[in-house]
Amino acid sequence: MTNHDSNLTGADIRAKLDHPIVDADGHMIETTFAILDFVKQVGGADIAARYEAALSADTTSSKRLAVWVGNSGPATIDRATAMLPKLMYNRLDEAGIDFGVVYGTHALRVLRTRDDELRPVVYRAMNMLYADMFKDVSDRLTPVALIPMDKPEEAMAELDFAIGELGLKAIVMNTLINRPAPEVLKEAPHLAHWTLAPTSPAMDVGDAYDPVWAKCVELGVAPTCHDGFRGRGSTHGSPSNYAFNSLGSFGQGSDYFCRSLLFGGVPKRFPTLKFAFLEGGTGWASQLFNSLFEYWEKRSLEALSKNLDPAKLNVDLLVEMFEKYGNEYLTPERIRGNPHHPASSQLFVPPEEVDDFTPAGIEGPEDICRIFNDNFYFGSEADDRMTAVGFDTKLNHYGLKLKAIIGSDIGHWDVPDMTKVMVEAYEMVERDYITGDDFRDFTFSNVVEMHTSMNPDFFKGTVVEGAVGKFMAENKAV
Repeated sequence: MTNHDSNLTGADIRAKLDHPIVDADGHMIETTFAILDFVKQVGGADIAARYEAALSADTTSSKRLAVWVGNSGPATIDRATAMLPKLMYNRLDEAGIDFGVVYGTHALRVLRTRDDELRPVVYRAMNMLYADMFKDVSDRLTPVALIPMDKPEEAMAELDFAIGELGLKAIVMNTLINRPAPEVLKEAPHLAHWTLAPTSPAMDVGDAYDPVWAKCVELGVAPTCHDGFRGRGSTHGSPSNYAFNSLGSFGQGSDYFCRSLLFGGVPKRFPTLKFAFLEGGTGWASQLFNSLFEYWEKRSLEALSKNLDPAKLNVDLLVEMFEKYGNEYLTPERIRGNPHHPASSQLFVPPEEVDDFTPAGIEGPEDICRIFNDNFYFGSEADDRMTAVGFDTKLNHYGLKLKAIIGSDIGHWDVPDMTKVMVEAYEMVERDYITGDDFRDFTFSNVVEMHTSMNPDFFKGTVVEGAVGKFMAENKAV
C-alpha cells in the first residue's frame, strides 16, 4: 500500500501511539554453517554430513528466492539484521517495534523434514541454535521453537526440551504433514514419495494428539501454524513460477489447519488452548467464519433431519410432478420405482450419523462465534488490506472482530525496507479501513492476550512488561 519514497519510518508511527507494538511474526535468517554446527553437536559428524548433503541437493527454492539479496539500498542491511539478533535488537526502534516474536526462515524447510532419523536431530539442533542466538536480547526479542508433529511422541519430547529445558516461550508446529499412500508404501516403498498427500494432526486422528495439546496447555504455549500449501500434489505446484506458488499458499495452509482443529473437536476438548495461523492474513479467516454459519443453517442436525433426510422424501408428490411435467423417459412409473436420484441421496442413515457439527462441540451458531473469539488468532502482514475485513462488524456474523495479529515478516523478500512496515500497517487507519482501537488490537492487544492467556509471565522481564501488566489488569477487570 505504501509509497516507499515517503520519509516516514516505523519510529514516526510508534511516536503517534499510546501503546507498544508487539510483532507476532518477524523472521530471522539462519546461516547454514551455524545450523550444521548445532546439528553436529546433537547428532554427530555423520548426521551433519548427511544433512549438509540434503541441503545441497535441493537448490531450486534458494535460486528462486535469492534474487532480492543483490538489491541496493536497505536490502543488504536488512538481510544482516535478519541474520544477527543483536543488530535486529538495535534496529527495532527504527522499525517502530517494541518487542518481536521471531520465527526461523530455514525453519519452514525443517518443518517439512520427513526423514525419521534426521528429523529429531535437526529440530533439536535448531532449537538449541535459537536459544543461544537470542539469549542476550530477550528483553525485546524471543525466538520460536520448532515442534515436530509427524509422531505425537516426538512432539512431546521436543516440547519438554525446548520449553522445559531451553526455556523458549513460543512454538511453531508442522500442521500440514505430507504422508505417502499406505498401499504404495507397503507394495513399492521406493515410489512412495510420489504419492504424498497432506494430513493434519487435528483431523481424522481421534485423540492421538490429545497428549500433545495437553502438554501445550501444561507448558503454557500457543501452537502456531506457518505452513504453505505448495509443491507437488497441491494447487501451488508449478516447477517454474515462485509467485504462482506463493500467492495464497499460506492462507490455504492456515485454512486447512483451522478447519481441522474446528471439526476435529480440539477447541471442544481444550477450550483454553490458543492457536495462531500465520502469514496467510485475515481474509480467508473471515470467509471461513462466515461460511460456517451458512453450512450450519443447512447441515446442522436439525436442518439435516428437517430438510435432507432421504427417508422423509414425499414420493407421492414427486410422482405427481413427474406425471404433470415429465416426458417419455421422465415418467412417474420410473421415478416411483427408484425415487432417490441421484444415487448419492440413497443414504438411509440416521441424521446424527452424518452430523459434522455436534462432535466438534458446535450445538448452535453461537458456538462458532465462541471458538473463533476464544481460540483463534490470525497473522496478517502490514500491506494486506484484507486485514480490515476481520474488524468489520457489519460483515462478520454476530458483529465479531476476528483477532488479527501483525506479522511484520521482516527478513523476507516481501519486506524491502523494514523501517516501512509499520508505515504500511498504519495506512489502514489513515484510510479509514480500521479504527485506532482496531490498530491497537492488531499490533498489541490480540497477540498479548494470546500469549499471556497461556503463560501470564510470557512478557516478564521485557520492555513491554509494564504495558502488558496494565492490559492484563484492565482485561481482568472487564
